[in-house]
Amino acid sequence: MEIVIYVIAAVFALLAAALVFTWWRNRHSGALLLAMTYLVAAGLAVMMNEWWPLVLGFLSAWALRLMGMDPGLAQGARPDDKHAGDAISRGKAE
Repeated sequence: MEIVIYVIAAVFALLAAALVFTWWRNRHSGALLLAMTYLVAAGLAVMMNEWWPLVLGFLSAWALRLMGMDPGLAQGARPDDKHAGDAISRGKAE
């Protein structure tokens, strides 16, 4: 069971790193909150050598996502997007 805790904690740490990178690029506060949630859950699970901080962190992250803290794709097109000037994205497609 110890190996499973370490593997899942490592996955949570990678998720936290990816969310910090997302926050750094977009400055979406929800990404930073999710990253802190995953990182604290992973740290507690490794320090305490218990599985329940991982479950609590996962449920907390889902609660944050349900409250709208997920960065998602609803941010709009970036100016450097190569398909931003496409006729389909303007609504003029046939």
